[in-house]
Amino acid sequence: MMHRPLPAPATQQRAWSWLPDRQSLLLLGPYAAGFAVAHWIAAAWGGTGFYSLWYPAAGLRLALLWHAGARLTPFIAIVEILVGTAKGLFSPGAPDWPLTLWGIVRPVFAYGATVAAIRWLASGSRANVLVPPMPLGLAAVAAPNVAALSALPEALWRPDLTGVEGARDMITSLAAFAVGDLLGVLMLAPPLLWIAEMFARRRRPRLRIDAAWGPALAESTALLLGAIGLTEILRRVELGMQPMPVILAVAWIGLRFGRAAVWLALLVVTLLILPHTAQDMTTAARLELHLSLATVVVVGYLAGSFADAQRQARIDVERRDRLLFQAERLKTLRAMSVAVIHEVSQPLSTLAIEAKHLHAITGISDPEIAQSAALIDRKAATLSHLVRRLRGYGGRVVDEPTPLPVTALIESVAALVAPEAKSRGITLKVAPVDPDLVVLAQGVELAQAVVNLLRNAIQSASDGKVRLATAREGPRIQIIVTNRHGADLAPHSGMGVGTLVARAIVEAHGGAVSRNLTPFGDVIATISLPAIGEAG
Repeated sequence: MMHRPLPAPATQQRAWSWLPDRQSLLLLGPYAAGFAVAHWIAAAWGGTGFYSLWYPAAGLRLALLWHAGARLTPFIAIVEILVGTAKGLFSPGAPDWPLTLWGIVRPVFAYGATVAAIRWLASGSRANVLVPPMPLGLAAVAAPNVAALSALPEALWRPDLTGVEGARDMITSLAAFAVGDLLGVLMLAPPLLWIAEMFARRRRPRLRIDAAWGPALAESTALLLGAIGLTEILRRVELGMQPMPVILAVAWIGLRFGRAAVWLALLVVTLLILPHTAQDMTTAARLELHLSLATVVVVGYLAGSFADAQRQARIDVERRDRLLFQAERLKTLRAMSVAVIHEVSQPLSTLAIEAKHLHAITGISDPEIAQSAALIDRKAATLSHLVRRLRGYGGRVVDEPTPLPVTALIESVAALVAPEAKSRGITLKVAPVDPDLVVLAQGVELAQAVVNLLRNAIQSASDGKVRLATAREGPRIQIIVTNRHGADLAPHSGMGVGTLVARAIVEAHGGAVSRNLTPFGDVIATISLPAIGEAG
């Protein structure tokens, strides 16, 4: 049972609501226009039945679901029904209209279910395994295949609607479905999500010209063009369209320069392949070429993601080393401060005693002398009290915990992170704190742990809001930091080390840190600590 429950953050309350937020609903208008255009473009690559071997609309669909959350699925289905109706693909009065309607909404719900499942897998304790960009990559591969498999019962039951009869044609048709969606997703979803990330963070993409770009660009261009030329030579000598040279080229580019560079290389390869496969050719021939293209795209993204992860790991290690160096300097300064405070405290205490005695014996003297003596007494007492506090902070082992009201902790950390939040355009909302919540902790260290989680949330908040709340659950007190995460791209600098430091501090206090990602894109970081008198 909850004891003295506090109002949950607004994001947590909304996480279980089936209604999307207003910002997500506003995206449905542009999505309808984009889906109609993408659906029209896909007709040039139509294969057996009604499936396309290049279906860019799937990339739009996954990008919107991943950005706004799986709860937008029914609304996306309604949009696609309206688009289908406007294009004459669906008519409520036609025979078999329920099956036609189901054929339109089936892939939408397949994509929505896949996104929700992968978001769930990437939350809680599983988040340590499925770290960005792995969840998005898994969704990009899984959603097209789930959608294709969902079409199998209909293909078996009503082959007259799909125009596919026989096991061979059915397998070819469903494979075309999966490959077409996969190519559409891989080529459109990542850049769309990157653009959404930039808009959500109110940042303009900055192109930084580096002197090393020239040789790197020349190297990548020569390597890619050489691979494409070798592939063409092999095709002309009737050895078939061999993807291996291009695979090696894009893998090299990805490992050298990351996902952004490899996406540009893949765009070049795709623009060379798609016009060729849009010509009159058999579905089997198209499928072979598009399977090769899909292989090239997947390998390129894997190589680019690995390079980006390695680069981020180096940044995190360098930042950790800087933190350790700063911690060592602070430790040295603390030792020096303790020594100085110890030397000053004794004479200052004597001075305070003598000032008090002087004040007492000058009470009947000249008023001006008495006033000066009183001022000396007050200042000496103030300095003596300040030195005693400093000595208690530094002379006593700093790691020694003391009773700490959570209200004071929350007020201090909110004041510390407020300037950074303001500079990034983030609104920090602090829920009311129960004044009875007290933990046994070292105040400075625990504040550092909460600040680290708040800074992570501020750096990754996509809706401009971060929420800080507290609650008591049984014998434990929870400090909850909530934000809406943006598109699932590479993690931002500091997302790893800050959390590790916070976890180390909290665990030293007998607590735990958890980080949950809800299916709707809400990130909830929770510090759980024993309430005062409940430890052990």
